[in-house]
Amino acid sequence: MRVFYSDTFVLPLPPGHRFPMEKYALLRERVLNEGIITSDQLHIPEPASVAELSRAHAPAYIERVLNGQLTSAELRRIGFPWSPQMVERSRRSVGATIAACRVALSEGVGVNLAGGTHHAFSDAGAGYCVFNDAAVAARAMQAEGRAQRMAIIDCDVHQGDGTAAILAGDETIFTFSIHGANNFPFRKQQSDLDIGLPDATSDTAYLDALEWGIRQVFASARPELIIYLAGADPYYDDRLGRLSLTKAGLAERDRLIFSFCRAAGVPIAITMAGGYARQIVDTVDIHAHTVAMAAMLR
Repeated sequence: MRVFYSDTFVLPLPPGHRFPMEKYALLRERVLNEGIITSDQLHIPEPASVAELSRAHAPAYIERVLNGQLTSAELRRIGFPWSPQMVERSRRSVGATIAACRVALSEGVGVNLAGGTHHAFSDAGAGYCVFNDAAVAARAMQAEGRAQRMAIIDCDVHQGDGTAAILAGDETIFTFSIHGANNFPFRKQQSDLDIGLPDATSDTAYLDALEWGIRQVFASARPELIIYLAGADPYYDDRLGRLSLTKAGLAERDRLIFSFCRAAGVPIAITMAGGYARQIVDTVDIHAHTVAMAAMLR
C-alpha cells in the first residue's frame, strides 16, 4: 500500500482559526509511529496540473486561484486566506488523490492522508475546499485510460454538494453521499444517491442505511474503482457533526465498505475528509484506524 501526504505544505492561518490543520501532521506521525505503514510507503505527491484541474473546474476559476485574484467574498466562502502556500497545498492534496487512485488501480488500495474536498464546485470553492479532489481524480483516471466507471462513496458528515454538482449528468461516475440532513451545506445538491440522516443518528441506524446505500452503488454503478471519503466527523463528539457514531461504529463503517470492495474485486482509493472532534486526538484515532484497516486489504 502506498500513502500520500501533503501536510508539510503548511497553510498560514490566522490565530484561532477553527480548521484543525495540525490533524494531518499528527495523523502522519501516528501511522508511522504505530507501524501501520513504513516510511518507504509514504510519498509526497506531485501537484495536480492545470490540465488535470480543468477537467472538473472552470479555467477562469483556476486562474483566479493560482494568481491570487479571488474576491474577498470568494475567500470567505472558502474559509482560508489566499497565499502561495494555499495554492500549493490545494494542488498537492488533489495530486495525492490522483496518485492514490493510480496506486489503487494497480495495487488494490491507495490512501491520501488528506483530501475529501467535496464542497468545491466547478467555479467556486467553499467549506475549506479549493479544488474538488475526487472529481478531478476520477476524471484523470478516465483521461489516462485507467478506469471508465467509478463511484464516489462520501461518508463525510456533510453532503458532497460540490462533487454532486460537478458530476451531475455524468453516468460514468456515480456519486453517493450519506450525511446529516440538517447540517451544512444547507442548500443540498442532487447526488446520484443521497441519504440524509436526522440529528443524533447512532451506529446501528447509520450502518443499516450505509449498507443499503452501498448495495445500490455496486448494483447501479458497476464501478471499476471506488473513491471513499472516510470522514471522521460523524463521531458523536465532533464539533461540526450532529450525528452520534462511536469510534467502534466508524470502524465498522470502514470494514463494511472495504468488505464490499474486496468481495467485488474493486480497488479503492481513500481520502480522510472532515474531522473536527473537540479533542483532536479523537479525530486522529479515527483516521488512523481507517488507514490501519486499509493496510489489511493488501
